[in-house]
Amino acid sequence: MVERRKPIWVKDAIEYVMKYKKNGGVEFISLDDCDGRFLAEPLIADHDVPPFDRSPYDGFALRSNDTKDASRDTPLTFQVMDEIGAGQVSHHHIGHMEAVRIMTGAQIPKGADCVMMLELVQEEEQSITIKRSLNKGDNISFQGEDTKKGHSLIDKGVAINPGIKALLATFGYSKVKVSSRPLIGIIATGSELLNPEEELVPGKIRNSNGYMIESQILRAGAQYKRYGSISDNLDKLYETIKQALEECDILITTGGVSVGDYDYLPEIYRRLEANQLFNKIAMRPGSVTSCAEKEGKLLFGLSGNPSACYIGFELFVRPYIRYWLHSEKPFLRTITGTLKKDFPKPNPFSRFVRGKIVYENSAIFVEPVGLDKSGVVTSLAWADCLMILPGGTRGYMKGDQVELLLLDDQQGSEMPWVEAKFSKS
Repeated sequence: MVERRKPIWVKDAIEYVMKYKKNGGVEFISLDDCDGRFLAEPLIADHDVPPFDRSPYDGFALRSNDTKDASRDTPLTFQVMDEIGAGQVSHHHIGHMEAVRIMTGAQIPKGADCVMMLELVQEEEQSITIKRSLNKGDNISFQGEDTKKGHSLIDKGVAINPGIKALLATFGYSKVKVSSRPLIGIIATGSELLNPEEELVPGKIRNSNGYMIESQILRAGAQYKRYGSISDNLDKLYETIKQALEECDILITTGGVSVGDYDYLPEIYRRLEANQLFNKIAMRPGSVTSCAEKEGKLLFGLSGNPSACYIGFELFVRPYIRYWLHSEKPFLRTITGTLKKDFPKPNPFSRFVRGKIVYENSAIFVEPVGLDKSGVVTSLAWADCLMILPGGTRGYMKGDQVELLLLDDQQGSEMPWVEAKFSKS
């Protein structure tokens, strides 16, 4: 049990979470159904691509040495001996001043070492005339030039996108070995919460956090189970959390982690006899983000404020999910950008500001979006990164270099962001 409300560094909180990391199971699914799933093993080329020398164009396969004297003034004529469509093979061995008509993707016939494109020849019934020379290898896609047999193409833990699906089909994967997705329970707490379809009344707000977290879970690659909004009732919340822990691999609660009279999560952790890993982090927003462990399962207590809730998920929950999905790069990738606007707010703790990346002449700039308050939700719709402003400063100015965590990036990073790299005195 950690000391109550003693803040720890962001990097330490990540380390506490990742001490309990584990790879999930694997399953075989149809190639038809694999979009968006995560590979459970590396994709290795089991043959050369292309598997043979082939033509990238419609044209005529020739011997380059026979074309060396061809020009506008001295056109050369070749006899057409055969025609090859895609998927066909010619058994003719090309000899002196001979050609074979060839279609895009077809295998280069024996004896040929170049291809003259169709639009560059003058065709007769059984012959062609050319007016330019070719070199050996011109207009040929060579066996293995795309990839060689045995080459590792895609690492395990990578999300299957259209390009990867094409590779899977190329190498004959009618069934794909993917990571089993963790099931994450979601409980929103607070008597003030309304469902989206309910009319607003004084003192109430609609539950946006639950739906936001669901979307973040899907983006991270997991699946969720919704337990709804629970009013400020300790016994009901305890029973719901206990049930969710039995049914799910991970549990996320939003709200109830502060120190108010109706913030019940600390008491529920005690009732569960859960091992509380931390309950305060030196960060803004989301300093009250909490995490506990019960029999190997993690309970993430995220803030009830939307922006703080969002950032807590991306920093601490997402990498745990990605490791579960066999990713070797589970953390958000970091790049460096230049501030386009002053950010004069003092930072006692490291601050994660919703930002928008702007590219100007190949340079990376960033600017805050919306109000920098933990309860603000609208800025989340426009943010594509989190600007990292390390603590212990009097603010940042236009032109300062800052680190950026990429929110939509699928490449990931082997290591998490750590404090102090860009700290200012």
